[in-house]
Amino acid sequence: MNKKTGIIGAGNIGGAIARGLVKHGNFDGKNVLISRRKQELLNAFGALGLTVKTSNTELAAESDIIILAVLPGQAEQVVKEIEHELQAGKVLVSVVSAVSISEIESWIGNKVPVVRIMPNTAVEYGESMTCIAGNDQAAEQLIMQLFEPMGSTMIIHEKLMPAATILAACGIAFFLRFIRAETQGGIQIGFHAEEAGKIAAQTAKGAAQILLSTGNHPEREIDKVTTPMGCTIAGLNEMEHYGLSSALIKGIITSHAGISDLK
Repeated sequence: MNKKTGIIGAGNIGGAIARGLVKHGNFDGKNVLISRRKQELLNAFGALGLTVKTSNTELAAESDIIILAVLPGQAEQVVKEIEHELQAGKVLVSVVSAVSISEIESWIGNKVPVVRIMPNTAVEYGESMTCIAGNDQAAEQLIMQLFEPMGSTMIIHEKLMPAATILAACGIAFFLRFIRAETQGGIQIGFHAEEAGKIAAQTAKGAAQILLSTGNHPEREIDKVTTPMGCTIAGLNEMEHYGLSSALIKGIITSHAGISDLK
């Protein structure tokens, strides 16, 4: 893609997107712009060959696609700051949770298409699940094309964006906590921490790949490794007795209620 892409906000997700574009999106670093007020926090991006800016307006003026990766409380101020640089042909992309397309449009009018996305930090490694919602189909397709090299993409209705935030973004933490628990169990039954961690992480990756490759329901694949009176079903039943599935579902619902209340 020959579109210059600017990212306002060099925090965890903004930085991950920037690095992902260079590593997996076939972007020349000079065509990925990133801004942050504090210059010293941008030095690492400059070392990667990215174009660093301390001015959001300069970044917006030079970019075809502008990705807003700031905190919800900063969004309105930043959008109004760059409003005059939002010219025809550009697309404004928001990674900001709990800020709707209609809110952003109320700040800038209908100058440019606005697209909301929710990737996760695996975008840096080409393994993100990025959900996309917008009111302009051409803009949605453009942003899908931008993010597809960095993992999987899915166009959804905007009303599902809070749910996508929980499953795709918060979900990284949920699965990491599960891997951590399996690692701790592996240590207790004999492995060193590094060995248990590698086994747990690769096994989690393998389980996910089975579902992505086959499209099968998880229970179908579980049945393949649960033999009668075997150790797998014994372990699964013990975990369920202690509320494994229920705890995860309750955690997801609680997180969703929390993000729904953010305004």
